[in-house]
Amino acid sequence: MSIASSLLARALAASVPDINVTGELLRVMLSLGAIVALIFAAGWLTRRLQSRQVGGGRRLRCIETMAISTRERVLLIEADGKRLLVGVGAGGIRALHVYEGTVPVDATPAPVPVPPFAELLSRLGRKS
Repeated sequence: MSIASSLLARALAASVPDINVTGELLRVMLSLGAIVALIFAAGWLTRRLQSRQVGGGRRLRCIETMAISTRERVLLIEADGKRLLVGVGAGGIRALHVYEGTVPVDATPAPVPVPPFAELLSRLGRKS
């Protein structure tokens, strides 16, 4: 009986492959690093290609966009010196208003001063 159990133990030991844990861990970590590097490279390439498409000489540009609901939007578009207010929705695109005359000069409003973080935190504490 001991000969049979000895042979069975040797057969089981021979069928289990010897695994190099350190080598496998290193291979997995390098693969993960390569995948993360590919994701960052794809993001950089996408951003780079999108910035090239916005080149000069365009006569049509979107000035501002505002979402009305999940499917409807209002766009302010400038085309050849005219501004168009356009509604975009599931039913299609519709011109809402055409602004005649010259394009007004945008007067940039003064930025609202942001209070320090400590003051915001103290306001939050007082409301409770």
